[in-house]
Amino acid sequence: MERPLLFGRDVRHIHCVGVGGMGLGPLAVYLVQRGFVVTGEDDALTADMETVLRREKVEIGPVGADCDLVVGSSAIARGHPACRAAVARGLPVVRRGELLAEILQDRKLVAVCGSHGKTTTTAMLVSALRHAHFPAGYVLGGLFADDTPPARAGSNDWVVAEIDESDGTIDGFKPEITVAVNLDWDHPDFYRQAADLEAAFGALFARTRGAVLVSDACAMSARVAAARAAGVITFGRSGEFRAEVTAETGERMTLRLGGRFPSGDAIVRARGDFNAANATAALAAARLMCADIAANALTAFPGVRRRQTVLDDAGGITVLEDYAHHPAEIRALLASLRRRLGAGGQLRVVFQPHRYSRTAQFKAEFAAALAAADDVHLLDVYAAGESPKAGGTSADIYAELKKNAPALSVGYFPAEDTGFFRALSRAVQSGDVVAFVGAGDVDRRAREWLAARRAERAAAGRWDELRAALQGRLSAATRLKREEPLAGKTTIRVGGAARLYAEPASVADLQALLREAKARGVEVFVLGRGSNLIVPDEGVDGLVVSLAHEAWATFEPGSDGRVRVGAGLRLKNLCGLATKAGLVGFEFLEGIPGSVGGALRMNAGAMGGWMFDVVDEVQVMSLEGKVSTLAKAAMHIDYRHCAELHHAIALGALLRPASQADAEAIGRQIDVYRKKRQESQPREPSAGCVFKNPPGNSAGRLIDECGLKGERVGDAEVSPVHANFIVNRGRASGADVLELVRRVRARVRLVKGVDLQPEVLLYGKAWEDVL
Repeated sequence: MERPLLFGRDVRHIHCVGVGGMGLGPLAVYLVQRGFVVTGEDDALTADMETVLRREKVEIGPVGADCDLVVGSSAIARGHPACRAAVARGLPVVRRGELLAEILQDRKLVAVCGSHGKTTTTAMLVSALRHAHFPAGYVLGGLFADDTPPARAGSNDWVVAEIDESDGTIDGFKPEITVAVNLDWDHPDFYRQAADLEAAFGALFARTRGAVLVSDACAMSARVAAARAAGVITFGRSGEFRAEVTAETGERMTLRLGGRFPSGDAIVRARGDFNAANATAALAAARLMCADIAANALTAFPGVRRRQTVLDDAGGITVLEDYAHHPAEIRALLASLRRRLGAGGQLRVVFQPHRYSRTAQFKAEFAAALAAADDVHLLDVYAAGESPKAGGTSADIYAELKKNAPALSVGYFPAEDTGFFRALSRAVQSGDVVAFVGAGDVDRRAREWLAARRAERAAAGRWDELRAALQGRLSAATRLKREEPLAGKTTIRVGGAARLYAEPASVADLQALLREAKARGVEVFVLGRGSNLIVPDEGVDGLVVSLAHEAWATFEPGSDGRVRVGAGLRLKNLCGLATKAGLVGFEFLEGIPGSVGGALRMNAGAMGGWMFDVVDEVQVMSLEGKVSTLAKAAMHIDYRHCAELHHAIALGALLRPASQADAEAIGRQIDVYRKKRQESQPREPSAGCVFKNPPGNSAGRLIDECGLKGERVGDAEVSPVHANFIVNRGRASGADVLELVRRVRARVRLVKGVDLQPEVLLYGKAWEDVL
């Protein structure tokens, strides 16, 4: 095939920057078909696209010395090294849409355009034409789900191509036929107002030489098309080309055709009202091209990758991916997916917003659309080359959802946090549909989750084996549970379950637990009364050991005036028993909602007193099960920290009272402390002070001065009483609390220039993973 001139130049070799994209990749294939030498590069080239490009003779590599022209996708900045090098050599650098418009000038173009569904409509039209042996060329804006090439030159004058309006290159096209699937204000980064978008499509309709097909259900399309005197044809349920769904069975639907279609039924290998509209547009365009289209033209439609593509359907759970990235697309998608749910199934959505500008413009609409799901997991925005924009983050969608759909289960997982892997795996059950939605790399996360889920299922056998091995070595009094919920065992009452949970009844049982865990490489976490910690919603991957059995709650006064106490003794009970015994010095501990073991580990303090003020020695057990006694003088203790207990478990301590007095006098001092605490600290469920006090300052004061008292995410709130407390107003989740921690840190850093460090523990994870 003879190569055409491009931009008035004799071009032989074209280099594509961003060739892995769904717009530029298929165009590269078409250019090869038209006789050009084509090379390309992409920093994020997927295996699927690389396979297609190499099969179609597109060479992957840097720009060559004999290159005549460089084309970049809309996501490629002009400052890209390949573009800068091309400019330095005097080579033209154009955008994908500009080159597509140029290469199609000598063809009768069917331009498929609009906001939602143009890739599927283009693919359906191409499939119908191929079925009819109508040899039109085509350039798809994606990949077929089978091995059908994404582009072909064809052997007649017609070319079907997907036209993208997002970057303004739509102005270069002069179609023979325009198919506007629908119009919706999108790409606010380029079209600042809806009128700008309407003007762009109005000009395209005016340049169209033949028919303009528009949806009968789209008010904006009708408004834009009204300026054209003739040649506008409608499609849809009541359009001039009319089709209506009469049945859906398995993966196919039946369309009853009417109007300008010959009467009869068409079988389409797709489902849902929006796919019915896409198929109607495709079949109508084929008839306007005078192709002889049979009723079964779309019976074997292969589909398009990332358009309701089913990735897995094992165990009664359907996992799919979809490219929806606009609120209208998400609404239509979720409405369709509702019909796939099994009995008692839930619709669970993992959503990755695309571009900060779009997220800022439509965050409320995104939240409203996502509220149709039963469970939402938000990933960070896929930037697509944009810089972050205020109000345009996933956290903003999260806040909208928590405000307007408080009953909806929502999780937000920033950056590369894979916590949603575990949270989602714990939630899914037979009958569910899990949809990974978005136009970024959420498809990669979908495959990673499926791999992680398979690994988790294999790991579940390991937990069951560990439980079985331990049950034969533990006394009947020891409690051992799989997937034990932890939220109710914490003072803030949020979080997921422990993979394995134990309450040993003796030193020997605790040793057996630790030694078996050590032998199997299982991490051990100690849980006291659950204060000063936050459990993530996905729970804890390890063995959680709690000294909640009464055997650990001992209080034994000695003849020398000292007291030996067990690590499981509640601090409130310690104060009460000490008061009855006339022992002074423990009053400051009365209001701390913890146990002796936790107070030792964190050197708990209040009212000017610290736990180790009253400690002489501590009995500990190493994680290997060795018991020893450590004198206070040999231990490394400082603010909220005891080094020896970070890798060991406190079994109990020998405490030294300050003095003796009558119980009534001690009780009066406790009442003073209690009143002071009630006046200065919130009564709602909390984890205690969230942040450490910076040197010479107060975390609570800094947060208060930033105006954050009362700041909420869902039911998690910065306490109006004490700003260094985050309280649970009733239905807060771990994700709510963690998002509020992030928000507080960010505001204090911005306003005060101080990086607050968490004092509370993030149970089972590191703070670095989520901040």
